[in-house]
Amino acid sequence: MNDRAVNLLEQYEIEVLRTRKGRGAILCDTEKGCYIFKEYTGNEERIAIQNRLLTHIGQQGRVQAESILPTKEGALYVKDVDGVQYILKTYSEGRECNIYEKRECLEAVKLLARLHECMELPVDGEDSIAVFSPSKEYEKRNKELRRVRRYLQQKSQKTGFEISLLNSFDYFLQQAFAVTEEWNDYQKILEADRTQEDKVTYCHGDYQYHNILFHDNSWFITNFEKCLPDNPIRDLHLLLRKLLEKSNWSVTLGEELLAVYEKERPISAISYIDLYYRLAYPEKFWKIANFYYNSGKAWIPERNQEKLQKLVEQEKEKQYFLQEVFRSVKRR
Repeated sequence: MNDRAVNLLEQYEIEVLRTRKGRGAILCDTEKGCYIFKEYTGNEERIAIQNRLLTHIGQQGRVQAESILPTKEGALYVKDVDGVQYILKTYSEGRECNIYEKRECLEAVKLLARLHECMELPVDGEDSIAVFSPSKEYEKRNKELRRVRRYLQQKSQKTGFEISLLNSFDYFLQQAFAVTEEWNDYQKILEADRTQEDKVTYCHGDYQYHNILFHDNSWFITNFEKCLPDNPIRDLHLLLRKLLEKSNWSVTLGEELLAVYEKERPISAISYIDLYYRLAYPEKFWKIANFYYNSGKAWIPERNQEKLQKLVEQEKEKQYFLQEVFRSVKRR
Protein backbone atom coordinates (compact mmCIF):
# COMPACT_ATOMS: atom_id res chain seq x y z
CA MET A 1 0.00 0.00 0.00
CA ASN A 2 1.54 3.30 -1.12
CA ASP A 3 1.65 6.90 0.10
CA ARG A 4 -1.24 7.88 -2.17
CA ALA A 5 -3.45 5.47 -0.24
CA VAL A 6 -2.32 6.98 3.07
CA ASN A 7 -3.32 10.43 1.80
CA LEU A 8 -6.89 9.16 1.45
CA LEU A 9 -7.13 9.11 5.24
CA GLU A 10 -7.62 12.88 5.08
CA GLN A 11 -11.20 12.16 4.00
CA TYR A 12 -12.02 10.78 7.44
CA GLU A 13 -13.03 12.64 10.61
CA ILE A 14 -10.05 11.36 12.59
CA GLU A 15 -6.64 12.63 13.59
CA VAL A 16 -4.04 10.08 12.51
CA LEU A 17 -1.08 10.17 14.89
CA ARG A 18 1.00 7.65 12.96
CA THR A 19 0.66 4.83 10.45
CA ARG A 20 2.31 1.40 10.33
CA LYS A 21 2.36 -1.36 7.77
CA GLY A 22 0.29 -4.41 8.64
CA ARG A 23 -0.46 -7.61 6.73
CA GLY A 24 -1.63 -6.19 3.39
CA ALA A 25 -2.98 -3.10 5.13
CA ILE A 26 -2.08 0.06 7.05
CA LEU A 27 -2.56 0.30 10.80
CA CYS A 28 -3.52 3.77 11.96
CA ASP A 29 -3.01 5.03 15.50
CA THR A 30 -5.53 7.78 16.22
CA GLU A 31 -6.90 9.69 19.18
CA LYS A 32 -9.88 7.31 19.04
CA GLY A 33 -7.84 4.11 19.04
CA CYS A 34 -6.41 1.80 16.40
CA TYR A 35 -7.91 1.50 12.92
CA ILE A 36 -7.02 -0.61 9.91
CA PHE A 37 -7.04 0.78 6.36
CA LYS A 38 -7.19 -1.86 3.65
CA GLU A 39 -8.27 -2.52 0.09
CA TYR A 40 -11.89 -3.38 -0.55
CA THR A 41 -12.82 -5.43 -3.62
CA GLY A 42 -16.58 -5.73 -3.15
CA ASN A 43 -19.35 -3.56 -4.55
CA GLU A 44 -21.47 -0.82 -3.04
CA GLU A 45 -24.42 -3.10 -2.25
CA ARG A 46 -22.26 -5.61 -0.38
CA ILE A 47 -20.50 -3.06 1.82
CA ALA A 48 -23.86 -1.44 2.65
CA ILE A 49 -25.16 -4.79 3.91
CA GLN A 50 -21.89 -5.45 5.76
CA ASN A 51 -22.15 -2.07 7.47
CA ARG A 52 -25.79 -2.66 8.35
CA LEU A 53 -24.90 -6.02 9.89
CA LEU A 54 -21.91 -4.68 11.85
CA THR A 55 -23.98 -1.77 13.15
CA HIS A 56 -26.62 -4.23 14.38
CA ILE A 57 -23.97 -6.42 16.05
CA GLY A 58 -22.52 -3.38 17.79
CA GLN A 59 -25.94 -2.32 19.05
CA GLN A 60 -26.57 -5.77 20.56
CA GLY A 61 -23.41 -5.54 22.66
CA ARG A 62 -22.94 -9.31 23.03
CA VAL A 63 -19.57 -9.51 21.26
CA GLN A 64 -16.83 -7.12 20.21
CA ALA A 65 -16.57 -6.86 16.44
CA GLU A 66 -15.12 -4.44 13.94
CA SER A 67 -17.09 -1.52 12.55
CA ILE A 68 -16.69 0.52 9.37
CA LEU A 69 -15.85 4.20 9.74
CA PRO A 70 -17.58 6.42 7.14
CA THR A 71 -15.86 9.38 5.54
CA LYS A 72 -16.70 12.99 6.30
CA GLU A 73 -19.18 12.75 3.43
CA GLY A 74 -20.74 9.56 4.77
CA ALA A 75 -19.21 7.18 2.22
CA LEU A 76 -18.26 3.67 3.36
CA TYR A 77 -15.16 3.49 1.16
CA VAL A 78 -12.78 5.75 -0.73
CA LYS A 79 -11.01 5.42 -4.09
CA ASP A 80 -7.55 6.41 -5.24
CA VAL A 81 -6.77 7.86 -8.68
CA ASP A 82 -6.51 4.34 -10.12
CA GLY A 83 -9.95 3.38 -8.88
CA VAL A 84 -8.69 1.10 -6.10
CA GLN A 85 -11.15 1.05 -3.19
CA TYR A 86 -10.24 1.22 0.50
CA ILE A 87 -12.17 0.92 3.76
CA LEU A 88 -11.29 2.07 7.27
CA LYS A 89 -12.34 -0.19 10.15
CA THR A 90 -11.86 -0.38 13.90
CA TYR A 91 -9.19 -2.87 14.89
CA SER A 92 -7.62 -4.67 17.83
CA GLU A 93 -3.93 -5.51 17.82
CA GLY A 94 -4.44 -8.81 19.56
CA ARG A 95 -3.00 -12.21 18.81
CA GLU A 96 -4.90 -14.84 16.84
CA CYS A 97 -6.88 -17.56 18.60
CA ASN A 98 -4.60 -20.51 19.39
CA ILE A 99 -6.22 -23.56 17.78
CA TYR A 100 -3.82 -25.86 19.64
CA GLU A 101 -5.17 -24.64 22.99
CA LYS A 102 -8.42 -26.45 23.83
CA ARG A 103 -9.67 -23.73 26.16
CA GLU A 104 -9.38 -21.13 23.40
CA CYS A 105 -11.09 -23.41 20.89
CA LEU A 106 -14.05 -23.76 23.23
CA GLU A 107 -14.04 -20.00 23.77
CA ALA A 108 -14.08 -19.40 20.01
CA VAL A 109 -17.15 -21.62 19.63
CA LYS A 110 -18.93 -19.88 22.51
CA LEU A 111 -18.10 -16.52 20.93
CA LEU A 112 -19.52 -17.73 17.60
CA ALA A 113 -22.82 -18.74 19.21
CA ARG A 114 -23.11 -15.30 20.79
CA LEU A 115 -22.27 -13.66 17.48
CA HIS A 116 -25.00 -15.65 15.72
CA GLU A 117 -27.53 -14.27 18.20
CA CYS A 118 -26.83 -10.85 16.64
CA MET A 119 -26.86 -11.86 12.96
CA GLU A 120 -30.59 -11.75 12.19
CA LEU A 121 -31.80 -8.70 10.26
CA PRO A 122 -35.22 -7.61 8.98
CA VAL A 123 -35.68 -8.31 5.27
CA ASP A 124 -34.73 -5.23 3.28
CA GLY A 125 -35.98 -4.89 -0.27
CA GLU A 126 -32.65 -3.31 -1.20
CA ASP A 127 -30.63 -6.38 -0.12
CA SER A 128 -29.19 -7.93 -3.27
CA ILE A 129 -27.04 -10.78 -1.92
CA ALA A 130 -28.71 -14.09 -2.77
CA VAL A 131 -29.15 -16.66 0.00
CA PHE A 132 -26.45 -19.32 -0.27
CA SER A 133 -27.52 -22.68 -1.71
CA PRO A 134 -25.44 -25.71 -0.61
CA SER A 135 -27.02 -27.78 -3.40
CA LYS A 136 -25.85 -25.42 -6.15
CA GLU A 137 -22.40 -25.17 -4.57
CA TYR A 138 -22.04 -28.97 -4.35
CA GLU A 139 -23.18 -29.43 -7.96
CA LYS A 140 -20.59 -26.86 -9.06
CA ARG A 141 -17.83 -28.57 -7.09
CA ASN A 142 -18.80 -31.99 -8.45
CA LYS A 143 -18.44 -30.69 -12.01
CA GLU A 144 -15.02 -29.33 -11.13
CA LEU A 145 -13.99 -32.67 -9.63
CA ARG A 146 -15.10 -34.55 -12.75
CA ARG A 147 -13.09 -32.14 -14.87
CA VAL A 148 -9.94 -32.69 -12.78
CA ARG A 149 -10.33 -36.47 -12.89
CA ARG A 150 -10.78 -36.42 -16.65
CA TYR A 151 -7.63 -34.31 -16.99
CA LEU A 152 -5.62 -36.72 -14.84
CA GLN A 153 -6.92 -39.78 -16.70
CA GLN A 154 -5.89 -38.29 -20.05
CA LYS A 155 -2.45 -37.14 -18.90
CA SER A 156 0.26 -39.53 -20.06
CA GLN A 157 3.16 -38.56 -17.79
CA LYS A 158 2.10 -38.28 -14.14
CA THR A 159 4.02 -37.19 -11.05
CA GLY A 160 3.83 -39.12 -7.79
CA PHE A 161 1.29 -36.61 -6.47
CA GLU A 162 -0.88 -36.92 -9.57
CA ILE A 163 -0.87 -40.72 -9.30
CA SER A 164 -1.87 -40.50 -5.63
CA LEU A 165 -4.58 -37.97 -6.42
CA LEU A 166 -6.02 -40.11 -9.20
CA ASN A 167 -5.94 -43.22 -7.02
CA SER A 168 -8.06 -41.41 -4.42
CA PHE A 169 -10.47 -39.83 -6.85
CA ASP A 170 -13.15 -42.50 -7.27
CA TYR A 171 -13.70 -42.88 -3.53
CA PHE A 172 -14.06 -39.17 -2.79
CA LEU A 173 -16.00 -38.39 -5.97
CA GLN A 174 -18.58 -41.07 -5.18
CA GLN A 175 -18.76 -39.65 -1.67
CA ALA A 176 -19.41 -36.18 -3.11
CA PHE A 177 -22.16 -37.53 -5.39
CA ALA A 178 -23.84 -39.41 -2.52
CA VAL A 179 -23.83 -36.44 -0.14
CA THR A 180 -25.15 -34.12 -2.88
CA GLU A 181 -27.96 -36.51 -3.81
CA GLU A 182 -29.02 -37.01 -0.19
CA TRP A 183 -28.85 -33.28 0.48
CA ASN A 184 -30.99 -32.52 -2.59
CA ASP A 185 -33.65 -35.00 -1.44
CA TYR A 186 -33.66 -33.45 2.01
CA GLN A 187 -33.90 -29.94 0.57
CA LYS A 188 -37.10 -30.88 -1.29
CA ILE A 189 -38.72 -31.72 2.04
CA LEU A 190 -37.57 -28.41 3.53
CA GLU A 191 -38.81 -26.40 0.56
CA ALA A 192 -42.28 -27.94 0.88
CA ASP A 193 -42.57 -26.69 4.48
CA ARG A 194 -40.81 -23.35 4.04
CA THR A 195 -42.78 -20.16 4.65
CA GLN A 196 -41.94 -16.58 3.73
CA GLU A 197 -39.70 -15.07 6.42
CA ASP A 198 -39.63 -11.41 7.42
CA LYS A 199 -36.05 -11.77 8.67
CA VAL A 200 -32.83 -13.07 7.14
CA THR A 201 -29.93 -14.62 9.05
CA TYR A 202 -26.35 -13.83 8.08
CA CYS A 203 -23.07 -15.67 8.57
CA HIS A 204 -19.61 -14.25 9.15
CA GLY A 205 -18.49 -16.26 6.12
CA ASP A 206 -14.87 -16.77 7.21
CA TYR A 207 -14.99 -17.53 10.92
CA GLN A 208 -11.60 -19.06 11.65
CA TYR A 209 -8.73 -18.39 14.03
CA HIS A 210 -7.11 -15.70 11.83
CA ASN A 211 -10.17 -13.51 12.39
CA ILE A 212 -10.57 -14.10 16.15
CA LEU A 213 -8.19 -11.83 18.07
CA PHE A 214 -7.43 -11.78 21.80
CA HIS A 215 -6.39 -8.52 23.48
CA ASP A 216 -6.75 -7.14 27.02
CA ASN A 217 -8.62 -10.25 28.21
CA SER A 218 -11.31 -9.97 25.56
CA TRP A 219 -12.03 -11.30 22.07
CA PHE A 220 -12.43 -9.21 18.92
CA ILE A 221 -13.91 -10.50 15.63
CA THR A 222 -12.63 -9.11 12.31
CA ASN A 223 -12.98 -9.41 8.53
CA PHE A 224 -16.70 -9.63 7.79
CA GLU A 225 -16.14 -9.02 4.07
CA LYS A 226 -17.42 -12.52 3.22
CA CYS A 227 -20.63 -12.22 5.24
CA LEU A 228 -23.68 -13.62 3.44
CA PRO A 229 -27.21 -14.90 4.09
CA ASP A 230 -27.01 -18.57 5.07
CA ASN A 231 -27.69 -20.90 7.96
CA PRO A 232 -25.27 -19.94 10.78
CA ILE A 233 -24.25 -23.60 10.68
CA ARG A 234 -22.00 -22.50 7.81
CA ASP A 235 -19.68 -20.75 10.28
CA LEU A 236 -19.85 -23.57 12.80
CA HIS A 237 -19.01 -26.09 10.07
CA LEU A 238 -15.93 -24.17 8.95
CA LEU A 239 -14.59 -23.77 12.49
CA LEU A 240 -15.37 -27.38 13.46
CA ARG A 241 -13.72 -28.78 10.34
CA LYS A 242 -10.55 -26.80 10.96
CA LEU A 243 -10.34 -27.82 14.62
CA LEU A 244 -11.28 -31.45 14.05
CA GLU A 245 -8.70 -31.90 11.30
CA LYS A 246 -6.08 -30.70 13.76
CA SER A 247 -7.31 -33.20 16.38
CA ASN A 248 -7.64 -36.18 13.99
CA TRP A 249 -11.45 -35.94 14.18
CA SER A 250 -11.67 -36.45 17.94
CA VAL A 251 -15.21 -37.47 18.93
CA THR A 252 -14.66 -36.15 22.45
CA LEU A 253 -13.51 -32.72 21.27
CA GLY A 254 -16.27 -32.51 18.68
CA GLU A 255 -18.97 -33.22 21.24
CA GLU A 256 -17.48 -30.68 23.65
CA LEU A 257 -17.43 -28.00 20.97
CA LEU A 258 -21.04 -28.70 19.99
CA ALA A 259 -22.13 -28.71 23.63
CA VAL A 260 -20.52 -25.30 24.24
CA TYR A 261 -22.26 -23.85 21.17
CA GLU A 262 -25.64 -25.31 22.11
CA LYS A 263 -25.39 -24.02 25.66
CA GLU A 264 -25.39 -20.50 24.20
CA ARG A 265 -27.56 -21.14 21.15
CA PRO A 266 -29.45 -24.45 20.70
CA ILE A 267 -29.11 -26.13 17.30
CA SER A 268 -32.41 -27.11 15.69
CA ALA A 269 -32.93 -30.58 14.22
CA ILE A 270 -32.88 -29.12 10.70
CA SER A 271 -29.63 -27.24 11.33
CA TYR A 272 -28.07 -30.35 12.85
CA ILE A 273 -28.79 -32.27 9.65
CA ASP A 274 -27.42 -29.34 7.66
CA LEU A 275 -24.20 -29.47 9.70
CA TYR A 276 -23.88 -33.21 9.11
CA TYR A 277 -24.05 -32.89 5.33
CA ARG A 278 -21.61 -29.97 5.25
CA LEU A 279 -19.11 -32.01 7.27
CA ALA A 280 -19.79 -35.18 5.26
CA TYR A 281 -19.06 -33.53 1.90
CA PRO A 282 -15.36 -34.13 0.97
CA GLU A 283 -14.55 -30.43 0.91
CA LYS A 284 -10.86 -30.84 1.74
CA PHE A 285 -10.38 -33.24 -1.20
CA TRP A 286 -12.16 -30.80 -3.51
CA LYS A 287 -9.86 -27.99 -2.32
CA ILE A 288 -6.73 -30.05 -2.95
CA ALA A 289 -7.90 -31.16 -6.40
CA ASN A 290 -9.15 -27.71 -7.40
CA PHE A 291 -5.97 -25.98 -6.22
CA TYR A 292 -3.87 -28.46 -8.20
CA TYR A 293 -5.92 -28.02 -11.38
CA ASN A 294 -5.93 -24.21 -11.28
CA SER A 295 -2.24 -23.71 -10.49
CA GLY A 296 0.93 -24.22 -12.47
CA LYS A 297 1.70 -27.92 -12.87
CA ALA A 298 5.34 -27.67 -13.89
CA TRP A 299 6.25 -27.82 -10.21
CA ILE A 300 3.87 -29.26 -7.61
CA PRO A 301 4.62 -28.24 -3.99
CA GLU A 302 5.47 -31.10 -1.67
CA ARG A 303 2.88 -29.62 0.69
CA ASN A 304 0.15 -30.81 -1.71
CA GLN A 305 1.25 -34.41 -1.29
CA GLU A 306 1.36 -34.01 2.49
CA LYS A 307 -2.17 -32.60 2.59
CA LEU A 308 -3.51 -35.40 0.40
CA GLN A 309 -1.76 -38.08 2.43
CA LYS A 310 -3.10 -36.65 5.70
CA LEU A 311 -6.60 -36.45 4.25
CA VAL A 312 -6.55 -40.10 3.20
CA GLU A 313 -5.09 -41.18 6.54
CA GLN A 314 -7.78 -39.29 8.46
CA GLU A 315 -10.73 -40.56 6.39
CA LYS A 316 -11.39 -43.53 8.65
CA GLU A 317 -11.41 -41.29 11.73
CA LYS A 318 -13.68 -38.77 10.00
CA GLN A 319 -16.25 -41.44 9.11
CA TYR A 320 -16.10 -42.77 12.66
CA PHE A 321 -16.70 -39.22 13.95
CA LEU A 322 -19.73 -38.77 11.67
CA GLN A 323 -21.09 -42.14 12.72
CA GLU A 324 -20.69 -41.55 16.45
CA VAL A 325 -21.79 -37.91 16.60
CA PHE A 326 -24.50 -37.73 13.91
CA ARG A 327 -25.65 -41.16 12.74
CA SER A 328 -25.66 -43.05 16.03
CA VAL A 329 -29.10 -43.08 17.69
CA LYS A 330 -27.60 -43.47 21.15
CA ARG A 331 -25.83 -40.11 20.82
CA ARG A 332 -28.95 -38.02 20.16
